[in-house]
Amino acid sequence: MNIYGFLFVSIILLLKEPACCQDVNNLKLKDYHPVSIYKIPQTKIEKAKYPVIDFHSHDYPKSDKEVDEWVNTMHEVGIAKTIILSYSTGTRLDSIVMKYARYKDKFEIWCGFDYTGFYKPGWEKHAVAELERCYKKGARGVGELGDKGLGEFYSKPTPGWGLHIDDGRMLPLLKKCAELHMPVSIHVAEDAWMYLNDDSTNDGLMNAATWKVDMSKKGILDHDELVASLERAVKNNPETIFIACHFANCCSDLSKLGKLFDNYPNLYADIAARYGEIAPIPRFVHDFMEKYQDRLVYGTDMGTGKEMYRTTFHILETADEHFYNQELFNYHWPLYGLSLSDKALKKIYHDNARKIIRN
Repeated sequence: MNIYGFLFVSIILLLKEPACCQDVNNLKLKDYHPVSIYKIPQTKIEKAKYPVIDFHSHDYPKSDKEVDEWVNTMHEVGIAKTIILSYSTGTRLDSIVMKYARYKDKFEIWCGFDYTGFYKPGWEKHAVAELERCYKKGARGVGELGDKGLGEFYSKPTPGWGLHIDDGRMLPLLKKCAELHMPVSIHVAEDAWMYLNDDSTNDGLMNAATWKVDMSKKGILDHDELVASLERAVKNNPETIFIACHFANCCSDLSKLGKLFDNYPNLYADIAARYGEIAPIPRFVHDFMEKYQDRLVYGTDMGTGKEMYRTTFHILETADEHFYNQELFNYHWPLYGLSLSDKALKKIYHDNARKIIRN
């Protein structure tokens, strides 16, 4: 063996160095990938128990071929329909509608709000006109709106920095949504870990550091202020249906969302991209989701992969214990199945979504 072959083999052996040989005093948290040692049953879920409507996805495919592949995946895992939250208006929205036109039974497209010139008098007339145009083009809802403290920045091509969902200037748009029966999907705040110090006391440290909210920015609203802004909008627009994304980012204290559900029948929430946050506390979350099974809808917000969908079904449907998935969830805690009842699964997977979209 020559020197190059020797070096190659040495590198391979180093890369395969077993965990027992690592120096734990120098092990970084980002490199810590625990594997469960428990010899306990684990369930393999290939397809959802009931047909599913994914109420929170986005325009991931870059080509017609990728759209076709997504449809095949949906069929294989049991996704009957996917809501594409496009954020978009204008020609961008039009192109997204066209992309999925071949599969109108499989996809529903939602638009954004056009915030162009929102700081000028009379802006609302233009924005309402564009909303009506988007509806005629095929959009059947609005979203995902997004406010992490500085305003509605998700919409494309023009963000609404400084404009919150409870602003009086939003009233004509939200009223028009009610008239057209266009539900509004909105992301407010982030979960509590993202506001805590990124230090050794934060049990969601790696994910929290990635999505940390910088509260030093001038004029930024904190978590509770953003949830309050959503509540005011829901209260002031009782004929408009709202879907709070990601459990309204109240995973660490679901009682806050429960109080909103108790007070406002026009509010729903999706469970998208928060499986890693709810699976560590399965008994509490099971009881919450059973209690509010009429107000929750399934969602993903994590791409189009088969194993992604199957992981969500694994968490919702089974009673499996102490398993990890750090490829999807950037946490170091183990996950547990929620073992939801058939009645709750049917509603969260499908029935509640049908009530909202009426088709």
